[in-house]
Amino acid sequence: MAVEETPVNSTTRNFEAANEGTDRATVRIIAPGRLHLGFLDLAGTLGRRFGSLGITLDRPSTVVRMQRAERLSASGPDAGRAVAAVEKAATRFGLDKAVEVTVESALPPHSGLGSGTQLGLAVATGLCLLRGRDISPREVGAALGRGARSSIGIGAFTEGGVILDGGKKRGSDAPPPILSRLPFPENWRILLVYDHAHQGLSGPEEVKAMEGLPPFADTLAGHMARLAVMVALPALAEADVDYFAAAVGEMQRLLGEHYASAQGGRYTSSSVAEVMDWLGARGLRGLGQSSWGPTGFAILGSPDEADQLIREARAHFGDRPALAFDCVRGSNAGARIEWLACVEQC
Repeated sequence: MAVEETPVNSTTRNFEAANEGTDRATVRIIAPGRLHLGFLDLAGTLGRRFGSLGITLDRPSTVVRMQRAERLSASGPDAGRAVAAVEKAATRFGLDKAVEVTVESALPPHSGLGSGTQLGLAVATGLCLLRGRDISPREVGAALGRGARSSIGIGAFTEGGVILDGGKKRGSDAPPPILSRLPFPENWRILLVYDHAHQGLSGPEEVKAMEGLPPFADTLAGHMARLAVMVALPALAEADVDYFAAAVGEMQRLLGEHYASAQGGRYTSSSVAEVMDWLGARGLRGLGQSSWGPTGFAILGSPDEADQLIREARAHFGDRPALAFDCVRGSNAGARIEWLACVEQC
């Protein structure tokens, strides 16, 4: 089995060229998870609503393997959502949907890591590749209804890093434009806190919760924008973890208070909230919850700090079977495409 890796944003992804026309070739796509650090302006009084800051993660990730087949089929975790994404992309772009999809691994659903977007982009992109169509992930995302509020997931899929998008233009259905992409420093780490007993809001419940939020004041939007553009991003560019963490933590505090009525407090999970309080008592500032959670996170400045902290967290919360901890890096690359071309005895 020969493997040829291709960047996701390459313009040389034609199926026939990469695989010499063999019907037995397989495409494998590894799509990264992401943290959504919050919206900057939920009111959109200046004409653009939302605006987002997010971080691409080196793990966990969604991994799908696809090949042409006689009919559409899917197996593995979230197989139903994979089928739905293939069908939607096939209808939108006029493609034959007869492919076999194997979901090797999937991001935890409704956990704040972008599971639906990454799975949808991966399988729809795979379908386009297998049919010899070079369609951008942004077009694919729009066709799937992704990017309705944020382009962080699309940016994570295409290029990785720390991403700022410019919010939705009033009256437009297009995903928000990506305004900035900066690399996540190699030495920094992110502590992820999972609560496997809870899921964040999604679908109609999420829409209802968004509609029921209190008014988002212009003063709050202005403060959020300044924190993102004038503190967090400059600190990132200068690899100043203290200022970056402080800005992210303050953004998360303000948003947590704004969302409290919809999610039962600053955090969706009371167990994750307890961990965040424990981390805060230790002096950490870059704390928060990704999207609707329940996944919590802490921004850390070194591998040694992260290793020590995760050992202590696992020991301290060892009696909570639903809680899990992981120490990850930021990813400065988007999704990876691997062509698995059969050679000799495949």
